[in-house]
Amino acid sequence: MDKILYEEQTKYLENFKDNSDELIIEMEDYAKQNKVPILNWKAAEFLEHLVQIKKPKRVLELGMAIGYSSIRIARKLNKKSYLHTIEISKETIEIANSYIERSGVKDKIKILEGDAIEILPTLDKKYDFIFLDADKEDYAVLLDLSIKLLKKDGILFVDNLLWHGFAAADKIPKKFQNSTKNIRHFNEIFSKMPELNTSIYPIGDGIGIGIKLKIKKNKNNYE
Repeated sequence: MDKILYEEQTKYLENFKDNSDELIIEMEDYAKQNKVPILNWKAAEFLEHLVQIKKPKRVLELGMAIGYSSIRIARKLNKKSYLHTIEISKETIEIANSYIERSGVKDKIKILEGDAIEILPTLDKKYDFIFLDADKEDYAVLLDLSIKLLKKDGILFVDNLLWHGFAAADKIPKKFQNSTKNIRHFNEIFSKMPELNTSIYPIGDGIGIGIKLKIKKNKNNYE
């Protein structure tokens, strides 16, 4: 089991894919050829729409890879808005920078090099929108750290929550067993967090959306 949508549905939706952006297509081809995990194109469209609706002033991305989603987010930001993106791999940062230079939104993207678990506690500003797409073994820890940096009514966007379909599978290949366990554990925590109004959508590889709620002090309900 490695599909979320039936193959015919996926092929049908591809008829409506916008292939006019040469840089984005080049990045998708590079990722496919070099087996670099990037956001599914349909999930990327969903991400772009949410950014356009939310109109965030500050966006934080955890896991930049080659900068595919970074560029797509930055291109949808308003004039004075910006994106901070965290990446630990020097090799992928170098590749991402080469694409960002050509993207037309270089001034909107600031790369924070290092381990997100170490960097997040040092950040002193809160964000309107946070995109989590880092190592799956760190998801639960990064969730806790991210919520502290998310503004009230801010959006948390999380990728890979159906994990190639294995999150709902009975039989899981050995190489995916640990990562599937981590995703299932994360989904349990994510879906029950009192700070968030959450849902998981079967888009791309499974997208989690959490909207931060404001909890009234000494009460069990929310504003």
